[in-house]
Amino acid sequence: MADRESARIVARIGDGVSAIARAQWDALAGGNPFVGHDFLGLLEASGSVGPGSGWTPAPLTIERDGALIGALPAYLKQHSQGEYVFDQGWADAYQRAGGAYYPKLQIAAPFSPVSGPRVLARDEDTGLQLLRAAEVLVTQNGLSSAHATFVDPDQVALFEAAGWLAREDVQFHWVNRGYADFDDFLAALSSRKRKAIRKERAAAQAAVTIEHVTGSDLGEAHWDIFWQFYQDTGARKWGTPYLTREAFSLMGETMADRLLLILARIDGDPVAGALNVVGPDRLYGRYWGCTRDIPFLHFELCYYQAIEAGIALGSTVVEAGAQGAHKLARGYEPVTTHSAHYIADPGFRAAVADFLERERAGIAAEVRILSAHAPFRQP
Repeated sequence: MADRESARIVARIGDGVSAIARAQWDALAGGNPFVGHDFLGLLEASGSVGPGSGWTPAPLTIERDGALIGALPAYLKQHSQGEYVFDQGWADAYQRAGGAYYPKLQIAAPFSPVSGPRVLARDEDTGLQLLRAAEVLVTQNGLSSAHATFVDPDQVALFEAAGWLAREDVQFHWVNRGYADFDDFLAALSSRKRKAIRKERAAAQAAVTIEHVTGSDLGEAHWDIFWQFYQDTGARKWGTPYLTREAFSLMGETMADRLLLILARIDGDPVAGALNVVGPDRLYGRYWGCTRDIPFLHFELCYYQAIEAGIALGSTVVEAGAQGAHKLARGYEPVTTHSAHYIADPGFRAAVADFLERERAGIAAEVRILSAHAPFRQP
């Protein structure tokens, strides 16, 4: 029999997920849409990642006898945009000390502050091999660091076992506690919060007509409309939208049954929209935009309509994106998110580790304070 290590196990650095067999990749992705072959592949095909974007696809894979047994959705990054875990302060400090922070290795679902598996592997040993491969890539190519962002909580221990530094942050998720409908959810809130939400919903719904579009009903006309909304939000928040127009067409072609577009119209004309991605047990609110400023409409489309849709779909959780303490009053609860970081330079690693220890204490205190102000009725 051939030697197991030399003949059967092959590690590779690819130039894109699109070149990897869809079935083999998705068998490792666990159904999470943001590390699935369709989503990562359409980002490549649409030019949302690749030349000129600062995101160069570099998936790390391990094969055994030609079969994929592990992968990292990885990218060489020339900046820190589109990550939602902010390390610009680290970059500035390292560069002021004479180092080159970029390029760095990013293990992530691009432009998506959504937790999920970042090590796609059949077993823990393969997962550790993948992380070691990432470290070798960093060291041999003179990169400053590797970063895995929005790591599934179940995988944090794997990164810690590999010696990566752990970081935490806070998001706000709505949790479905078996609610029959939106009114059932409202009944769990304090009277004051319940009245405030009903007032917001009444004002928004009086101003617009709302429709849900999904599956084969989604067409190019919808993407033309939503592209206007997306560009407006992108221009106001981060300057240049991360996704190209083609990305939305490709979403419609490859993921339509996992998309839910919620549109608001006035006299038939679209004025706002929110695009959601449907996961196996979660609904992810991802993109929003509008062409008219209508009071409470953002809350209605992105939070309340998402809750209603999540209940109808049987979702256990609705995720409404990064940050936003204003979500707390609307029934979304503070949740700790995780990232992991490999810093090549020992001195810089020690400085980052010290910073993270102090930051974690602050995050834990923030979660405690926010949880104490949750809008639910006291038992």
